[in-house]
Amino acid sequence: MPLYDCMLMLKPHVRKEALMDLVARVGKHVYSRNGVVTGIKSFGTVQLGYGIKKLDGRHYQGQLMQMTMMATPNINKELHYLNKEDRLLLWLLVKHRDVKFGLEFMDEDDEDGGVDFSEFPRDSIFYSDDSDDFDDSSHDDDDFD
Repeated sequence: MPLYDCMLMLKPHVRKEALMDLVARVGKHVYSRNGVVTGIKSFGTVQLGYGIKKLDGRHYQGQLMQMTMMATPNINKELHYLNKEDRLLLWLLVKHRDVKFGLEFMDEDDEDGGVDFSEFPRDSIFYSDDSDDFDDSSHDDDDFD
């Protein structure tokens, strides 16, 4: 199952209980299709770059939520009931592409299954032997007298 982010922009006046009800409803839908919600983030109230027009007026703020989930590829069509949700300003489903998890990430270039950490340099980028970069001896302050 691929990984998706479902971004939900709710109207700014929606109470926390109603917000959690909507998130729980989407989560139950994902679980009923053998999916897994892997994370929920709230970004709070955000200022929008433009007003979003709805039946109750134009909104310049919204409450932004992110739900990360593993779901079947037809989840986009299944979430179209959110279009009729009056608490939402908009929603967006983003599919993660070429995401590798855990040991899959470490083993992508290695055929024998082991990771050779000796390829990584021991020196840190913060401590280099080149002291020429910060040498102030070439500047002569006598020119400004």
